[in-house]
Amino acid sequence: MGWVNALTILTILVRILAGLLILATGLSIIESNEWWIRIWDFPRAQILAGLILACALSLWSDRSAGKWIAIGCVIAANWQLYRIYPYTPLADREIAFAGTRTTPHDRCFSVLALNVLDTNRDYARTIRLINRRRPDILLLTETDPQWAEALADALSGFPHILSKPLNNGYGMIFATRLPMRDGRFETIAEADTPSISATLTARDAFRVIGLHPRPPLPGQDTDARDAEIAIAARRAAREQLPVLAIGDFNDVAWSHTAQLFKRTGGYLDPRIGRGTYATFPAQFPILGWPLDHLYVTPEFQVRSMDVLDNVGSDHLPIHAELCLTGQKSSNARRDPVSDEDRRDVKEVLEGHRDSKE
Repeated sequence: MGWVNALTILTILVRILAGLLILATGLSIIESNEWWIRIWDFPRAQILAGLILACALSLWSDRSAGKWIAIGCVIAANWQLYRIYPYTPLADREIAFAGTRTTPHDRCFSVLALNVLDTNRDYARTIRLINRRRPDILLLTETDPQWAEALADALSGFPHILSKPLNNGYGMIFATRLPMRDGRFETIAEADTPSISATLTARDAFRVIGLHPRPPLPGQDTDARDAEIAIAARRAAREQLPVLAIGDFNDVAWSHTAQLFKRTGGYLDPRIGRGTYATFPAQFPILGWPLDHLYVTPEFQVRSMDVLDNVGSDHLPIHAELCLTGQKSSNARRDPVSDEDRRDVKEVLEGHRDSKE
């Protein structure tokens, strides 16, 4: 009798689990800026794993409705897999990694990006990371005045520093050892949410864009975030120089907005065909989402790209070694921009303008 009761309870729980996961999958398909819809872009890998589990359990425990629940789970799982598949080692790589001897040293440089977490006061671990890696380009986000003061000595070796500490979680520090001009902070879409724009030189000139838009949260929809990402993408598309885009986008790589940014800006993503390179949350890697990004236009090659160990933040640092080849890489392929993409960008910008009126 106890076994029957346990099986009945399991059947009910599996039905609830499957229903919630299928509902979450359905919500993620809806095109909307509402935060409670857009958050379902994030846990696609976790939802996929849950759907597989629910499918297996329903076939085993639910004789009456198990087949139909399994069919629903399979349909939803296929959609989730379709969205995240490019970020698995099973997919074709979008850009090959460069060899260490194929590009002159003065065309290569290292990049380190980290959301430090403004409430994290373990400055020493981030300082040790900077000193150990000695990046040529450093982007730190969520830097408040205390962080700026604590990092002053560690950053003193950088010839060029742009610092905008803020107490709202959107401060930013940009530092580089490369020659720099036109370096500045900009407000692209939302007040007190700065972005970085600068022209650097690694034998040839290139542009760097650093972003940290606001995430989808209760009471905070994504129109401003999407607008900032879309505006940055359009600027890159019009740019005559090669472009490197880095930062905490508060969006996952497989979301519609991130893919629109990639296509519109003409970017390549080194993660495609290699893995998610998840950076958040640092304390629970199994739940990891790729919120911190690095995109390049085809003039770059990538020597290496790694997610580093936790330094006390809720994000993991991301480190890469890049080379500016001086010509569009023959091993790179980028997705074309469609008329639908152009319409989507226009709608994002119009929606943001309407929300401000």
